[in-house]
Amino acid sequence: MGVPKRRPARPGEAGALARSVGRFLDALGLPAEVRRGPDLEATEERVAEAWTNDLLDGYRQDPAEILREAMPSSGRELVAVTGIDFHSICPHHLLPSRGLAHVAYVPGGRVVGFGQLARLVDALAHRLVLEEDLARQVAEALMVHAGARGAACVLEAEQMCLSVRGERRPRARAHAQFFAGVMAEDGALSRRFLAAVARGGPGAARVTGPATRRPRRGRGAGR
Repeated sequence: MGVPKRRPARPGEAGALARSVGRFLDALGLPAEVRRGPDLEATEERVAEAWTNDLLDGYRQDPAEILREAMPSSGRELVAVTGIDFHSICPHHLLPSRGLAHVAYVPGGRVVGFGQLARLVDALAHRLVLEEDLARQVAEALMVHAGARGAACVLEAEQMCLSVRGERRPRARAHAQFFAGVMAEDGALSRRFLAAVARGGPGAARVTGPATRRPRRGRGAGR
């Protein structure tokens, strides 16, 4: 699937990271009164803790483990959860993005809890990842680890790479989407999910109508 393996934290990493942050602050060439002032006191430790426990903690989470507790189900209805808040870090400039994730899947004999879908998004988002890759990874994880017949993920986010640097467009929002399995092959299913995204607010859990149509072959996933 192209998702980096889970990596446990190693002893001493926080200290090494804090020292690196200190060297970064030194290299910025700040005025002496700023670099040695009270506002930057203990900044190295705070930054190390934030990156380790909040921004890149997804590397310590295993999507397969998150989705392991699936319940048997004969249902084949489209299941969707819209408005999942997420944040991630762009690997190009190490700047954050934040927005909403919308996730759907068609069960293949098992269903997972809505909370597991939110945890899956966090596990894959709290990494160095591009938005379009994140959408693909979420959908593929549901196919591989939950046995879904189809899955989809739609993301909309503010990208700090775009809003605070470069073109500096603070109101711009980036959108990415990925459809897999029957969600890519059946246009009616994908449209039903996109309609739920359009009308759903943050945290809205939805189960839409039966997914009983025969998939139409040859329909590719969209972005």
